[in-house]
Amino acid sequence: MNLVQIRDSKGKRRVGLVDGGSIVLLKKVATTLDLVRLALKNGQKLAAAATALAGSETEDYARALRQKRVLTPVDHPDPAHCIITGTGLTHLGSAAARDGMHKKLSGAAEELTDSLKMFKMGLEGGKPKSKSEAGVQPEWFYKGDGSWLVGPGQPLPMPSFALDGGEEPELAGLYYIDEKGRPVRLGFALGNEYSDHVTERQNYLYLAHSKLRHSAIGPEMVLGKIPESIEGMSRILRKGEVIWEKPFLTGEGNMSHTLANLEYHHFKYDGFRRPGDLHIHYFGTATLSIADGIKTEDGDVFEIAAKPFGAALRNPLKAVAARHRPGSVKAL
Repeated sequence: MNLVQIRDSKGKRRVGLVDGGSIVLLKKVATTLDLVRLALKNGQKLAAAATALAGSETEDYARALRQKRVLTPVDHPDPAHCIITGTGLTHLGSAAARDGMHKKLSGAAEELTDSLKMFKMGLEGGKPKSKSEAGVQPEWFYKGDGSWLVGPGQPLPMPSFALDGGEEPELAGLYYIDEKGRPVRLGFALGNEYSDHVTERQNYLYLAHSKLRHSAIGPEMVLGKIPESIEGMSRILRKGEVIWEKPFLTGEGNMSHTLANLEYHHFKYDGFRRPGDLHIHYFGTATLSIADGIKTEDGDVFEIAAKPFGAALRNPLKAVAARHRPGSVKAL
């Protein structure tokens, strides 16, 4: 069951379930968070709550996408209460990439880079045998709050100080913190965890800078379980023509960590269990166009698709001018 948020043909916020080419609008709730809070109040699963509120009103899904009326599948009315984060070095990649990685990992410990050491730690301890056991902690990074999130069809800004604006096709977990401070997984969405890979490649300690960029999720949120192995397609279009495309693998079966282990190491911090907050967490990828020598340009369109998630996530790249200059901070 897949859920979307839209602005209807009258401009009102609505939430609905995808049914083929239609969106079945829900009654009594205007947003996904309204639905979440109602489900928690009534002790229901989110899918059951949505099904119970499905009405007779529908919207044409393709038209809503064309008109850019489809929003992120979940958002928070106060962007400061939406926290966007991610984990890296979590995916095994293709068979060829995996083989190359294992050859590198077979070398002496002192010859491994810090990134390879982290990847090896995940391979050896990212999937604990017991659900009650904590595995090794992953690489972790912060991407911003809800104001850094863009919806389907909306541009991903590339600031003038950036050295690159590159796609990252990923699985994103969507979470809400209930009134008792407990994380509740709402579902999963496709994400473009857009980053500055050229900056990161200068020195891995620039990772934090490279990740402070906008990102996109959607259009749909899958309620409930997802397949262990998911194969999708990542593309870049320039002036309507595909200039690069490559399949990507995600899901727990293609990862060196369990999702539960990644969730534990995020939510173990008290500050990330603040009641009423929304969390969007990216789980990583092993497929990037920059690895194939692609340099993105203003106006390029990123397209990320995978069967369980319905419609593709598309976002154009847009160069933006600097809004803050050296020396512009003044003493009060």
